[in-house]
Amino acid sequence: MNINNAIKSLVDYAVRERLIETEDRIYAVNRLLEILHLDHYTEGTDSIPYSSVEDILEKFRQWAVETNFVPNDSNEVLDLFDTKLMSVFVSKPSDFRKKYFELWKESPEKATEYYYLFAKKSNYIREQRVAKDIKWVYETPYGLIDMTINLSKPEKDPRAIALASKGLNTESEKYPKCLLCKENEGYAGRLDHPARQNHRIIPITLADESWYMQYSPYVYYNEHCIVFKGNHEPMKISGKTIERLLEFVSAYPHYMIGSNADLPIVGGSILTHDHFQGGRYEFAMSKAKEYDKIPIPAYGVELSKLYWPMSVIRLKGKDVKNLVKVSELILSIWKNYEDHQVGIISKSGDTEHNTITPITRFRNNLFEVDLILRNNRTDEQHPFGIFHSQEEYHHIKRENIGLIECLGLAVLPARLRDEMNLLKQFMFKKDLEGIYSNEILNKHGHFARRILDENQFSSEEEIEAKLYDEIGYVFMKVLENCGVYKKDNDGEKAFQRFIEVIHENLSK
Repeated sequence: MNINNAIKSLVDYAVRERLIETEDRIYAVNRLLEILHLDHYTEGTDSIPYSSVEDILEKFRQWAVETNFVPNDSNEVLDLFDTKLMSVFVSKPSDFRKKYFELWKESPEKATEYYYLFAKKSNYIREQRVAKDIKWVYETPYGLIDMTINLSKPEKDPRAIALASKGLNTESEKYPKCLLCKENEGYAGRLDHPARQNHRIIPITLADESWYMQYSPYVYYNEHCIVFKGNHEPMKISGKTIERLLEFVSAYPHYMIGSNADLPIVGGSILTHDHFQGGRYEFAMSKAKEYDKIPIPAYGVELSKLYWPMSVIRLKGKDVKNLVKVSELILSIWKNYEDHQVGIISKSGDTEHNTITPITRFRNNLFEVDLILRNNRTDEQHPFGIFHSQEEYHHIKRENIGLIECLGLAVLPARLRDEMNLLKQFMFKKDLEGIYSNEILNKHGHFARRILDENQFSSEEEIEAKLYDEIGYVFMKVLENCGVYKKDNDGEKAFQRFIEVIHENLSK
């Protein structure tokens, strides 16, 4: 292939999308030549149409493999390569932030729209990969929930793992310390750490502390942002957490934001660096029915429960400080609260079990704080967690249920696409024996048997539709598993006992 045509196309793209100006063309070409180890360039006259920056970069990736410019064609290797190419067109952090804050003075919406579009134009968000995610909606008694099978996060290639292991740093030497650290901005990456030359972060102050905002490269929903602490410090839920979250939505009222819990099993995937997740999206939980509303006049706050598979307390009010006070009080009570009738034990020796997953938003001229009650205790019958996805559902989902999924957006493993595609073929032939004897599918055996016993199918398409519907049902049941107070008579009575303890303390 003619690499000159690819160079021209990428520079044309950058000018067209205003990543660079027309007078930057020659400079950009020369920077690309430097990266490609080429010493000359002849610009063609033909315009080569490409539908996206990823299509253009694919030409570079093909060239790199064909010419042995890269050691192999694994995603890890090629992502490091094409991100380095895009670094040519990305402005310095100081220039980027200057533009961002100029727009923020006009409105926070304009600033975040500019930032989000930049993340896509610079290929930090790889839109074609994100578009591969399988998405559907499942109707539950609690409302519609969003279902996704995440295909945008490529699985590790064994060749890249082998190469990376040769120069792997020890934990104490690791730089950046994690994927969230501010030191990722502009980092070239390595085989065990993604390249971030096209990554820009925005400094913000929350509760008089240095924090930063960025977008997730694997956007699970619209404008999926991550807000992370400037220092690499572990997750810790406290009244300060609520204060930070409410300060954020005060500055960005068009965004919701929340935090994963701070304990294993019920927490997110990165507990070593304090961070939040937000964005411009209305999650299913935000639309859940409120019931048993209790006014708290002394604080100007209304408290209610949510009809949701997990156990959620919602607070509403206009005064941020009072919302923080009430939230902090609820958290302090919950941290030490026990109800043995429903299996809630707050500590095992010095090990804490009770925590919360908090979410905040600004809606209808009121601030809202949702507190999802979590408990991470295990026992012999439930080694993965008493209030966690139970073993009968592990064939679909066994990973932690974090913030995003608590809110009603399932993020399911990529393996399910191929497994369901293969499963429907066996099910159409009613070959249960083949399913049980298949190393990949045997975990779905009871699942498939029940569906075949209860339904008649005339095509593989009908089976596929039913399988995805049943996956939605499983995810709903997983959320119910994670609820500390079950949606039955005993659960509701126990939830009300906790509410009465809160009310009693707030009335003092």
